[in-house]
Amino acid sequence: MKALMKAKVRGIYSTALTKLLLDNDFEIVQPSLTIRKRFGLPENPEPPDLNIKDRYDLQGVRVLGSSGAVGAFQSALHLVFEDVLTRKWQVSVDGIYKGNVVEPNKDTVCIDVGNGIVGRLPESEIVNVNGKHVTVQVERRRIGATQPVLTTKLKIVGNYAILAQKAKVGVSLKIRDLDKRRELYALGEKLALDGWAIIWREPSANQPREALESEIASLFEKVKILNEKEHSTKAATLLIEGLTSMDVEFPSVSKRHLDELRASFAQTLDGHHFYKSCGGKISAALEMAEKLLEKGQSSSEVESSFKNQIICEFPEAGSLVDIEHVKLSGFVFHLGQATIESLDNKIVQYSRIMRSNGVYDGLGVTKEAGDKAISKTKTGESYIATKYISKEGEWKGTYINLNTPVEVYPKKLRYVDLEVDVCIGPDGTIKVLDMEKLEKALEKGFISKTLFKMVREKAKEIRDANLK
Repeated sequence: MKALMKAKVRGIYSTALTKLLLDNDFEIVQPSLTIRKRFGLPENPEPPDLNIKDRYDLQGVRVLGSSGAVGAFQSALHLVFEDVLTRKWQVSVDGIYKGNVVEPNKDTVCIDVGNGIVGRLPESEIVNVNGKHVTVQVERRRIGATQPVLTTKLKIVGNYAILAQKAKVGVSLKIRDLDKRRELYALGEKLALDGWAIIWREPSANQPREALESEIASLFEKVKILNEKEHSTKAATLLIEGLTSMDVEFPSVSKRHLDELRASFAQTLDGHHFYKSCGGKISAALEMAEKLLEKGQSSSEVESSFKNQIICEFPEAGSLVDIEHVKLSGFVFHLGQATIESLDNKIVQYSRIMRSNGVYDGLGVTKEAGDKAISKTKTGESYIATKYISKEGEWKGTYINLNTPVEVYPKKLRYVDLEVDVCIGPDGTIKVLDMEKLEKALEKGFISKTLFKMVREKAKEIRDANLK
């Protein structure tokens, strides 16, 4: 029987994602006490194949694990959440590469590790670089960065131990039992060889000696493979695979689906994950409200009280807000401040004043400082229509941006730009732009086939409606 892949989950999405993972044949390891109670899970100290935790901005999760486990999780996400964004990092975390040296000078060295990725060595390691090729490892610092941080100080990472080149035997500081520390130090001294030291990780404290010896033997096999590949493989290429990192973003529709998953195991107010992603007072108020639900109070009364408590935190007509325009790559464009013109249960309208001259992309019309951009969308709608008006009141054209539904946060409006746009010029010309960018996003695995088809159909629908 095939062993289940193991996942560890933490953060504001943990209940919903635990349900998703269990439905897709993952085993949950190191579950929190809350998750154990909600799902009736046993304690399980095993190391995970997949580690999931919140992003700093709470708009999704960061995933680190084996390529197989990350791939299976990505597939499960795309099947359930139509607007989810999944962005795999193009390099292997802890992966060891034979790279080509480029742009060497006294201050820095850039290393081409293949597939168009160039990483950077810290200044302190430049002395270790000789010739045209160098063996480097991708550090865990700045995961997801365009330029990965590299090191020539190699290590081979296992579940219970790390082999570290030119180092000393070590034991995790999280292992506090002095007898166990002495035992692991002695075992590390005995098993170390070939210039590689053993550093014991926290899970090693609960493993029998046979399991530790078996893993060390397996790690030294990787060292043997590394030595062979270093001499036989051309640069730039991956020598030893590490872990796969993936950034996951949950836009508006995904958050609602997550609410539904969570609601089957815990008291959940509508909009739970949106309110949790607000953080601060709103998140704290939500926790209090859901505790009242657990005690049996009326859901309508609790929800009404909660919304009355938080309403002052959100913008209203006349408020200034920032516009967060998120690209499929994850890059966030801050379009500047906008004034809320109207905001009710169905319509969101806001305006911006252009501060500089230029050209409106797609329209080919001159942009002038003082022009006004009036943007309008409906709650749950997958596009924003923006009209550009001159200072004299002349309409310069309309730009219809396809995107995930706008989310209204206390100080900002946020949405993910889906690249495709429909432009209506002042002469009545209608164009659909950048469909090829969406195709590339599909090829990279950023989006699901479902979302691709939805955007393509919506663009055609908008174009045809404006041609009539």
